[in-house]
Amino acid sequence: MPLPPAPTKRAALLSPDALDAPAHSSQKAPRRGGGRHADEAPVAGTQPLELLDRRPADAGGGANTGPAQQIETKPRPVVSAELSPEPTQARAERTPSPAQTPAPAPAPGPVTRARPERAPQDSARPRRAKSSGPAKLFVLDTNVLLHDPMCLFRFEEHDIFLPMIVLEELDGHKKGTTEVARNGRQTSRTLDALAGAKDADITKGLKLDATGHRGAGGKLFFQTAPLDYSLPTSLPQGKADNQILGVVQALRDLYSQDAPGRPKQEVVLVSKDINMRVKARALGLAVDDYQNDKTLEDGDLLYAGSFALPLDFWTRQSKTVESWQSGSTTFYRISGPIVPNLYINQFVYFEAPGEPSMYARVTEIREKTAVLKTLKDYSSGKNAVWGVATRNREQNFAMNLLMDPDIDFVTLTGTAGTGKTLMALASGLTQVLDDRRYTEIIMTRATVSVGEDIGFLPGTEEEKMGPWMGALDDNLEFLAKGDGGGAGEWGRAATNELIRSRIKIKSMNFMRGRTFLNRYVIVDEAQNLTPKQMKTLITRAGPGTKIICMGNLAQIDTPYLTEGSSGLTFAVDKFKGWPHGGHITLARGERSRLADFASEVL
Repeated sequence: MPLPPAPTKRAALLSPDALDAPAHSSQKAPRRGGGRHADEAPVAGTQPLELLDRRPADAGGGANTGPAQQIETKPRPVVSAELSPEPTQARAERTPSPAQTPAPAPAPGPVTRARPERAPQDSARPRRAKSSGPAKLFVLDTNVLLHDPMCLFRFEEHDIFLPMIVLEELDGHKKGTTEVARNGRQTSRTLDALAGAKDADITKGLKLDATGHRGAGGKLFFQTAPLDYSLPTSLPQGKADNQILGVVQALRDLYSQDAPGRPKQEVVLVSKDINMRVKARALGLAVDDYQNDKTLEDGDLLYAGSFALPLDFWTRQSKTVESWQSGSTTFYRISGPIVPNLYINQFVYFEAPGEPSMYARVTEIREKTAVLKTLKDYSSGKNAVWGVATRNREQNFAMNLLMDPDIDFVTLTGTAGTGKTLMALASGLTQVLDDRRYTEIIMTRATVSVGEDIGFLPGTEEEKMGPWMGALDDNLEFLAKGDGGGAGEWGRAATNELIRSRIKIKSMNFMRGRTFLNRYVIVDEAQNLTPKQMKTLITRAGPGTKIICMGNLAQIDTPYLTEGSSGLTFAVDKFKGWPHGGHITLARGERSRLADFASEVL
């Protein structure tokens, strides 16, 4: 049977009288001291505002199932709208670095259970402050601007200062077709737009929100006058990095005390150069890395795609369990404290000694309930995909994602030898040649060398990509050998030719502007892609196209990329919980005992 339909009965709303009632009282709650207690009677002569529908529970044919049914019926104490005062020093200590943290959360206000939209606004409610401490002055290094041309608008209400040597270095990197040159030109255009805005005064600072970026509330200052500073004689005076350090030192001394028209500010250098940060700390300067591009601080926090149910799940964790069957698939509707930790298309499994195991995927989350759907077992020979049977739990999870036509985007991560490429190719060949779900397989990868580059390669696009596709050749050889069917050498040759005719090898350099229709796209070694390159590839998908991105985050060869800033990490984090995307981290290698041991100890 199909899944039960969505609830159609409307949830409990405010009574019509409450919507038109004036939102005032004859006695205000005290400004400080906790407010009126729940057991105190209301003031005589006042009519309390009704916040609940007093109709019988059976009116309208059943109990409420909407989200508003969680309104509490017992009276609650009135919470004062005034925030407790906080020392200025405490606020300054916990000022977040705007390049590291998201926008600040709204200040806590009065507790309300169900506020009607047409109720008048309370003028005594405190307004949300932008920050809990004073604004800082961030001095940006050139490499920050070349790394992220939009970094000027990532510092919220704080001010930004650009030394003159930074503009000189920016001008020297604007020529060429590389990513760094493009970012340099984009930064120059952004600076020109800010300087050309209406009422812009470069001596008083350019407003960063003048071009429509409302999240930036600070100002941009340029070095328009020479600054007096003295660096140690051990630092060469002509080097650009040392000149920036001198500017930071001069600004620190200048802004260390209040002046007419200029408040006291903390000066912080932002640089992605590790040696630059080391020298700044040696000179006693405040310095920080640019963290806005990092999706995760720790690679261990990456979404794994699977979740192990606790051993007491069936007895304590899940309050109620409903089950029904549709064909060979069983569905479970669960509730309890485990539901808020789940995502759509996340795999859950229950394994306990002496009890039957359960492997399922989350297909629906509503309020405090979730629906689990049991998986197809691809480890058995009868369900083998192009002769490939899964060997462990995570491989079975991955194969369920790869073979599901409703999943448009799949990401696979894991160490060497976990079967990422083999499973992606096997499922692609089955859906292209047998099921005719897609017209062809397109395979590409980031052409980043492990060691020194061997130079230019001759031939066409596919011939140039040939040396990079050794993993494809190895896996095709294995798949073609298993599909010969005893037809002899000629049969295997014909099968191999048919397989290769449906696989196209493309270079990522020519993906801009393309649209893939009904294609099965495999992106290998995706850990070497930047978030911008990953976005360029994924947005090539047209109707009926499926994209598989796979890689090993422990084998990043691209300079300046880490596990936290890789495009693969970026995609996994942004697509988790999307109904048409899925991710799984493959945990155990199946290549050989030698490869498994090397992955652990080397």
